Amino acid sequence: MTRLTLIALRVTAVTLLLTGIIYPVFMTGVAQLLFPTTANGSLLRDESGRIIGSELLAQGFTKPAYFQPRPSAAGTDGYDPTASSGSNLGPTSQKLHDRIVTDIARLREENPDASGPVPVELVTTSASGLDPDLSLAAARWQLPRIARARGVSADRIDAVVKAETEGRLLGVLGEPHVNVLRLNLALDRRLGRPN
Repeated sequence: MTRLTLIALRVTAVTLLLTGIIYPVFMTGVAQLLFPTTANGSLLRDESGRIIGSELLAQGFTKPAYFQPRPSAAGTDGYDPTASSGSNLGPTSQKLHDRIVTDIARLREENPDASGPVPVELVTTSASGLDPDLSLAAARWQLPRIARARGVSADRIDAVVKAETEGRLLGVLGEPHVNVLRLNLALDRRLGRPN
């Protein structure tokens, strides 16, 4: 019995050492060497080098001169990466219905020159509550507000949207989209920061 216990303890110690220490340290080193930006959270910096966020996580933008992401149910005020989750409200939920009606009214008020219906993704949360991307339709729906707030033509804003558009993965998977944080940074780089 003692011999079996010692064998089991040795196997446990070796397994712990291999899978709990050596393998994670090795993989962290490889990731830091080959993919340092991704391994460190895909952080984005402004012109002065200050970290302003991660391209993988949405954050709220309230100024009219910036694109707004999808609404967030992560945390009490939204966009909380430590509380990533969806709202778990179903299609028959009155709370979800009321929130969507309120969001549509707010978006219509903030975007009086936008044409067509409010894109559904601007009033529904993602499964994580932190989706950093928007469809081109949702981004372009916001163009008149941003152009007016920045005092430029909508065509100039659309040119930035086109330049920041990410295509389908491998040419076939997903839909073309924009990362909201990178798009807003590109607006500031090309057009200057709004007052």
